[in-house]
Amino acid sequence: MAYRDNGSSFGKSFLSFLAGGLIGAGVALLYAPQSGERTREEIREKAERTIIKAQRMEDGIKDTLNHMIGDIKVKVSQLIEEGKDIAEDKKQELIAAIDAGKKALEEEKDKLVKKHKRV
Repeated sequence: MAYRDNGSSFGKSFLSFLAGGLIGAGVALLYAPQSGERTREEIREKAERTIIKAQRMEDGIKDTLNHMIGDIKVKVSQLIEEGKDIAEDKKQELIAAIDAGKKALEEEKDKLVKKHKRV
C-alpha cells in the first residue's frame, strides 16, 4: 500500500510504530538467553505475523473505503434523480404560469377590442 500524504501524519506515525515494535522485539530477542538460530527464527516469525496483521488491516481499510465509496455513489445518484424530478416539477409549474399569463393577456386583449368596437 503506497502512502500518500493527505495532510495528516497518521500513516507515518503508524509505520513508525510498526518499525519501533519490530526493532524492540528484535532487540529483546537478541538479549534473550537462547541460540542465535532460534532467535533469528523467532524474529522471522514475529515479522511474518506483523506483516500478515498489517495486510489484514490494509484489506479491512480498503473494504471499508470501497463500501463508503459505493454508498456515496448511491446517495449522489439518488440526489441527482431527486434534483431532476424537482427541476421537472418546477419546469411544469413555470409552463403552467406562462400559459395562465398568456390566457389572461388574451382575455384582456379581447375585452379591450370589444370595448373599442362599442365606442
